[in-house]
Amino acid sequence: MTIQWFPGHMAKARRQVEEKLKLVDIVFELLDARLPLSSRNPMMDQIVGGKRRLILLTKCDLADERANETWIRHFRERGLEVLPVDAQTGKGVSRIVPACERVLQPLFEKRRSKGIQSRKFRAMVIGIPNVGKSSLINRLAGRSAAVTGDRPGVTRAQQWIRVGQSMELLDTPGILWPKFEDPEVGFRLAASGAIKEEILPLYDVALYILSFLKKRYPRMLEERFKLKDSATSPETLLEEIGRKRGCLVRGGEVDVEKAAELIVREIRSGRIGRISLELPEDWTDGGGEASGAEHGNDQ
Repeated sequence: MTIQWFPGHMAKARRQVEEKLKLVDIVFELLDARLPLSSRNPMMDQIVGGKRRLILLTKCDLADERANETWIRHFRERGLEVLPVDAQTGKGVSRIVPACERVLQPLFEKRRSKGIQSRKFRAMVIGIPNVGKSSLINRLAGRSAAVTGDRPGVTRAQQWIRVGQSMELLDTPGILWPKFEDPEVGFRLAASGAIKEEILPLYDVALYILSFLKKRYPRMLEERFKLKDSATSPETLLEEIGRKRGCLVRGGEVDVEKAAELIVREIRSGRIGRISLELPEDWTDGGGEASGAEHGNDQ
């Protein structure tokens, strides 16, 4: 199955990003900590080119703590500066400017050699829809400087936002890529809320989530939904959960669509617990579009 989705506004967003790159010193590449490589646009190297980058693993408080450590090690082993952050709690946000200054030290030294003493810098915030760009900008700015929303594609226009005395941020619309060759990537993105429900039905996404939880987090699944045993089919689990949660229609039948919506909402909000939808070995073992996912720092 190939999932294709490249709305016109996303093609326009890519052109806008490419036009503005020459105005910034560093790019903040935001990745969802629950699915870092699936949420990493494989076209990003092509778009950003040799611009310095800082990887920010957003929503880290929703992700499995041990998985977070694994992903941080994964990116650092590839020579990338990476920080876990959570815009809702502010975790890790205060470390962003110092990390930028480390990455940009060669630039500051070059400026000093030309008699320019300023350590001010401009950064571009980039990432796929619903990865938390606007929430992070608002946290950095200490005010509602960017529009936020829980549906993909809320950010439409680009805007410069001043952060303290040293940084200016350029917010950009989320950019997806033309198609997902691997259905696993599409389902992970749908589970996180990165792509619209019209692309993948919630029923299919819920079945994917249940199948994944059975494999990786069976105890968490059983405890959250008060199941005696999760070793059954995702379809049966969906019906059982729907019945337990009162997702019923006339005649006592389970409303599977309502049950599916409930399950998707539980995982997106983190109510079910801290879950990571992928690990690096899922890609090295052939799970995911690995050929377009591994990026090095060109600096």
